[in-house]
Amino acid sequence: MSKLAPSILSADFAQLGDQVELISSAGADYVHIDVMDGHFVPNISFGAPVMKSLDKRNTAPYDVHLMIEDPDKYIPDFVTEKTDFITVHAEACSNMSYTLEHIRSYGVGSGLSIKPGTPVSEIESVLGLCDMVLVMSVEPGFGGQKFMPDMLEKIRQLCDIRAEQGYSYEIEIDGGVGLSNVDQVVAAGTDIIVAGSAVFGAPDIAERVREFLSAIR
Repeated sequence: MSKLAPSILSADFAQLGDQVELISSAGADYVHIDVMDGHFVPNISFGAPVMKSLDKRNTAPYDVHLMIEDPDKYIPDFVTEKTDFITVHAEACSNMSYTLEHIRSYGVGSGLSIKPGTPVSEIESVLGLCDMVLVMSVEPGFGGQKFMPDMLEKIRQLCDIRAEQGYSYEIEIDGGVGLSNVDQVVAAGTDIIVAGSAVFGAPDIAERVREFLSAIR
């Protein structure tokens, strides 16, 4: 059974609190929070104060995706009682082991993400420290991009390594996932599915969440 993490990057920020409560009450497992700094990726989204403003709302746990340079400097800012995972990019870490342990030191699940051009072999040595591995199926930085089906092979590789080594990390995919291709994503072995515009761009957001959940469970 896969889980759903709608990305608020595609939400209407004028109604952010209401929309996050809406997806949560409809059954979303996580609120996916994409943080961009304009350096690691060519776009700027929002920071910890916007995320923390949701703490007083009735929301699902946070799945925080830091697409930023020097992530160790900012990790503590994104730790709240609602934060289940903080994911950093392998490409942004000078010492992946240190950063993953840093995240875990706050009692939060440690996640490591790889861009489409980064092979699984680049992170294989630290997979034992991961609670989540996030495969980007688009180039990070902007929502609404087209899904890259070749990335499903990375999902299968991560499943094989997990089984062979006895690891327990969850596998997440982010980028271009919609109802038309989510069955392929689930079949490849994905545990957590991020969907942005496919959820928040729907005429009925709550119904779209329920449609996704029906498709992945």
